[in-house]
Amino acid sequence: MTPEEVGQRVVALLAPVEATASVSGGQSHARATVDVPLASWTDALRAARDDAELACDFFDWLSAVDELAEGFDVVVHLWSTTHRHGVLLRTRVPRESPTVPSVVGLWPGAAWHERETHEMFGIDFAGHPGLAPLLLPPEFEGHPLRKEFVLASRVAKPWPGAKEPGESEAGGGRRPIRPPGVPAPVEWGVTSAPPARSITAGLSGVRAAGPSTNWSRVSAANVIAMSFFTPARRSSGSRPPSGGTAPAPPGAVRGWSRRTAPSARPG
Repeated sequence: MTPEEVGQRVVALLAPVEATASVSGGQSHARATVDVPLASWTDALRAARDDAELACDFFDWLSAVDELAEGFDVVVHLWSTTHRHGVLLRTRVPRESPTVPSVVGLWPGAAWHERETHEMFGIDFAGHPGLAPLLLPPEFEGHPLRKEFVLASRVAKPWPGAKEPGESEAGGGRRPIRPPGVPAPVEWGVTSAPPARSITAGLSGVRAAGPSTNWSRVSAANVIAMSFFTPARRSSGSRPPSGGTAPAPPGAVRGWSRRTAPSARPG
C-alpha cells in the first residue's frame, strides 16, 4: 500500500470519527500521517494493529512535540512487518492539562517510551502502571524538552551550527539568537573573567622601577617573581674563577638585584 492508501484506510476504520490523513516528507521514506482526536487515540492504534490490510504489528516509537500555546502533539510510529509499510498516528493534548490514555495494554513495549515522554515533556499517560523517572535523577526539576525550559549550555557558550535563525544570507557577523525563555546574558549566565596578567608582563614593570618606585603598589607576586628572574649584579672588573661563580658585591643579597634599593624592599 502507498502512504496515501494507508492513511485513507485508517480514516475509514475510524469513521464516523473525524480523522485527517496526510503524507510526511522524506521521499522514499514518506509515511502516512493521521491526526486523530484525543478520545480516539487508543482506538486508532488498535485499528492499525488489528486490521488485516494494515497489520501494523510492530511498535516502533512514541514521543511528543511542543507546539507552545497550541499544546503538545503526541506521535507514535507503527510498522507492518508483513506488508512493509508504516503509519504515524498523532493526537494533540492541551498545555494546561496534558494527559493522554496509555497504550501499554496494546503495546507493552510502549511503557518506557511513555515514561520518557512524561519525563521530558510533562505529559501524563492515564493508565500507565508506573511513570517513574527513566533518564533524569529524581531531584531534577522541570521538563528539558519543553520549549520554555532554559538550556544552560546555550547561555554559557555559543551554540554550534553553520546557520542560526535570523542570520543574513549574505554572511557577516552573527548576532546572538536566544531560544524562547532564555534570559539575556546580563541577567543570567556565566560572565567572562578578566584575563590574567602573565608573569613576564608583571616583571617588565618591576624591572623598570627606579629608586622613586612606590613599592606599596607593587604586588607580592611581582616581587617574588623578581627575586627569581633578576640575577645579582656582578662587581665591575671581577671575573668568576674557572668553574665557579662571581663573588657578590658588598651589600648585595643573594638572588636580589642592586638595581632596587634593599631598604625599600617590602617585608
